[in-house]
Amino acid sequence: MLNEPIPFDPSHDLDALAASGALGGNVALFKQPRGQDLLRRSAPLEEWCALRVRNGVWPYGRTLDGPPAPLATVEGDGLAAAQGINFASQDYLSLASHPAVIDAAMRALAECGPHSAGSAVLLGNSRHSNALERALGELLRCQQVVLFPTGWGAAFGAVTALVHGADHVLIDQLAHASLRQGAAAATRNVAAYRHLDCDHVRELLAGIRAIDGSGAILVITEGLFSMDADSPDLPLLQYLCREYGATLLVDVAHDLGAMGPGGTGAIGAQGMLGKIDIVMGAFSKTFASNGGFVACSQRSARRQLQLFAGPHMFSNALSPVQAATVLECLRIATGSEGERLRADLMRNAVELRALLLEEGMHCIGAPSPIVPLWTGSEAATRIAGMLLARAQVFVNPMEFPGVPLGAARLRLQLMARHSPAQVRQGARLLASAVRRASTAPRAVPRPAGQG
Repeated sequence: MLNEPIPFDPSHDLDALAASGALGGNVALFKQPRGQDLLRRSAPLEEWCALRVRNGVWPYGRTLDGPPAPLATVEGDGLAAAQGINFASQDYLSLASHPAVIDAAMRALAECGPHSAGSAVLLGNSRHSNALERALGELLRCQQVVLFPTGWGAAFGAVTALVHGADHVLIDQLAHASLRQGAAAATRNVAAYRHLDCDHVRELLAGIRAIDGSGAILVITEGLFSMDADSPDLPLLQYLCREYGATLLVDVAHDLGAMGPGGTGAIGAQGMLGKIDIVMGAFSKTFASNGGFVACSQRSARRQLQLFAGPHMFSNALSPVQAATVLECLRIATGSEGERLRADLMRNAVELRALLLEEGMHCIGAPSPIVPLWTGSEAATRIAGMLLARAQVFVNPMEFPGVPLGAARLRLQLMARHSPAQVRQGARLLASAVRRASTAPRAVPRPAGQG
């Protein structure tokens, strides 16, 4: 167990916090510990984490009591359970508490029980998962759909099943870790291209084709980048892939259902439905369940995914309850109610960004369910997160490895059911915390055990 945190008085001078060393260091310093004992050589990492816990700047492993609602009860950050404004959960259309979604889950539970009891390659499928595959195929105009028990598994499985050692991968430098790790596991021929830079993609494609005229190339991007709230030029990327004989994979984990006409995300918004080579996504952001999928138009590729994507073949399939939950969320998201919920969600995003701008804050990206509030400094992010938790505003302070070193931020995640009053109050408290954190002492001693 990590040590108990020191009670923190918000009126206290932050010099003491800086002097503790809890604002110094980063996870990168502990990534590759040395020594023969695999279990004990991480002791310096534990000491550093415990130091942050004792000083109230360890915002991870919190506990949510009840559904992920806009007003939620959270325990952690060294505090007792408290109710506050929740900008930390991923439930973009507020469907996790929707009566129809809960009813669908309960009916599936009564009908099929709680467990798939097998891999999808064996006997893990249900009529709910089959219906979900068909519905996703119709929405995306990619009829060959493979389901996965997690979104991470869908990303990793898609890359490792389709790419082998002689192939090439070009991946946006800010793509999800699951995609980057999948690429690294599949081939050594991996190149990261500058974020959203199609000219760099063209340059890299031309360079590969100059030396390898027949090998496969997979280009990877996302519909909405989860830390930067921006989107690529999908028509241009797909055109470049056609020009150079490459294949495009678009991860729509954060935009499908929550954005675009009829919930079709960035692909639908850019007129690319049925035109993207491979679409993959996760259900955990908008569709109130764990799980993920990969969709394409080629039946042969579906077979390749079924038999060679480890997270699909060697994991138990989505449970009937999960599949029924996602299917009902999909029905709502693609209907008239979904349009109203997306309008509410976008209203909240635009309003929060405008209020923070008025307060002199810097939000990166464009209006979406994700509002990244820039801090830059890891120390400032830790202080702001601590102050907000004590003001009963729950956010996700993001630092390495979630974002590059020196690019820390607060990631705010909005829901359709956040009220205007919650957005206004949240903006005021967010700005106050970031301002105070930005003027806090920065000279911090180096924590013990960092090499």
